[in-house]
Amino acid sequence: MKVESQQLKAFLIDAGLVKEKEFNKAQKKAEKSKQKVGDVLVSEGLISQEELIKLEAYILGIPFVNLEKEIIDPKVLKIIPEPIARSHNIVAFRKKAQDLEVAMLDPEDLRTVEFIKKKANLKILPRLTTPESIKNVLRQYAKTLEAEFGEIIKKEAGVIKPIKEEEIEEEKEELRKVAEELPVIRIVDTLMKHAILQRASDIHIEPTEKEVIVRYRIDGILHDTMTLPKAASSGIVARIKVLSNLKLDEHRLPQDGRFKVETEEYRYSIRVSVLPIFDGEKIVMRLLPETAKAFTLESLGLRGEALELIQHNLKKPVGMILVTGPTGCGKTTTLYAMMEILNEPGVNISTVEDPVEYRMPRINQTQVRPKIGLTFASGLRSLVRQDPDIIMVGEIRDNETTGLVINAALTGHLVLSTLHTTNAAGAIPRLIDMEAEPFLISSTLNVILAQRLVRRLCKEKEKYKLKDSEIKNLKKYCDTVRILDILKDEKIAKPRDTLKNIEFYRPKTTKECPEGYTGRIGIYEVLPVTETIKELIVKGATTDQIQAQAQKEGMRTMIEDGFIKAAQGITSIEEVLRVIIE
Repeated sequence: MKVESQQLKAFLIDAGLVKEKEFNKAQKKAEKSKQKVGDVLVSEGLISQEELIKLEAYILGIPFVNLEKEIIDPKVLKIIPEPIARSHNIVAFRKKAQDLEVAMLDPEDLRTVEFIKKKANLKILPRLTTPESIKNVLRQYAKTLEAEFGEIIKKEAGVIKPIKEEEIEEEKEELRKVAEELPVIRIVDTLMKHAILQRASDIHIEPTEKEVIVRYRIDGILHDTMTLPKAASSGIVARIKVLSNLKLDEHRLPQDGRFKVETEEYRYSIRVSVLPIFDGEKIVMRLLPETAKAFTLESLGLRGEALELIQHNLKKPVGMILVTGPTGCGKTTTLYAMMEILNEPGVNISTVEDPVEYRMPRINQTQVRPKIGLTFASGLRSLVRQDPDIIMVGEIRDNETTGLVINAALTGHLVLSTLHTTNAAGAIPRLIDMEAEPFLISSTLNVILAQRLVRRLCKEKEKYKLKDSEIKNLKKYCDTVRILDILKDEKIAKPRDTLKNIEFYRPKTTKECPEGYTGRIGIYEVLPVTETIKELIVKGATTDQIQAQAQKEGMRTMIEDGFIKAAQGITSIEEVLRVIIE
């Protein structure tokens, strides 16, 4: 059940929406780029997406519905579970007796229709709709979840209630009781389940004066998910503290903990941070999948000379490899991909991590526990007595760890670790700040990799060319002449091209990908510590001087790597600038 291009052509021309010459031109472009002719017509601005879908619905004999402003009955919405609705772009919007009307983007997805029919035991009436309609309805799942929580809280008003300040004596026992009540357990469990299903990396639970805001971080962007009544705050906080083995009656000091969530479908380690704020206690939970993943440097986004440099330095038996960047930019994942390459029967790999994010076979992984004195420094001190060939230290945080890491690299070990700096060159002054001797840094440091994560464009995306005003704006953040030369070196641009001639890509709302982005990939800069760089380190050169020399020797910066990926249709320029501009 598919609209053929000739059918579409006849209807479009008869309706006077498109001229024959325009359609033929779009058809040739579609064949060349392996796109649907309808999508090309939309991207060329010859027809709107809604007009196209309406026409397809008419040809196929399927009714069209626009749900962009519709509020769906929560009972009807919940007939199709949210994970299925999101993954298959299909939503229930109306029910009459035994008939269920469903709006969808793909009329050929008969398998999903059959599954819903069996699950709901109803007659399914398919309707075609727009991606914007699907997005509007998907947003309402959070509201139904919020309404469900509201009902729980209302029903259990005697159970979920704020603890009064004067009840200090009984507070701990009272909070423990609240944390173990079924309604609170249901709220916390459902919050985590929905976060995992939506591929969130973090859950933020933020109390305000009158309510509690819940936000999920998905593909690096925070999204408001729901608001809950203020009365729920103490119960939710108490439940999470009980799970994380934290002090229930401590509200003045920050606390950190962790716990695990295991089902048949997934296993997650949840890292918890509790911070006292003016309106209560804010909680952030980091969701870390425990199942090992087969990472490769290529799949993470490393390519070309940068990839070769890392691979070359991983073959060295001694020295130090550093990965730098802000929190949440994928540094640890990059280290795991490196260990995947190094993990062979002939070597002993030991790690000190906080937390152990992924379990890896044949690697001895140690979890930092500061409460009992097991820090990065003390763990590393013990590790070097375990006859390791390769050591991975989750993060260099203090002067003591810095000294031990450098000493390990000097005494015959290959050391992998991370630092919080904005670029690769910044790692060297940072180590000096932590009292590392410049001559020891130059002797041990092999290579520095800096990275950021950008959202990937979906398969369907929109091509465009930069305007003069956009190029002028880009000059504030990067050397556009150098970027043009790099695009020519990569054969993306022709020798006589200017930046205005090069096609870039931006997100496009489609049937399969309503947001325009899905997943993330890294952009990188790799700084090899050459003889010239070593001389600069010993002389006490600044970050800018080291960066300038590295670029002179051929290092491509993160923004330059980002432009290559933007020109290849992997990400967009807007995404690259979003993560680079600080």
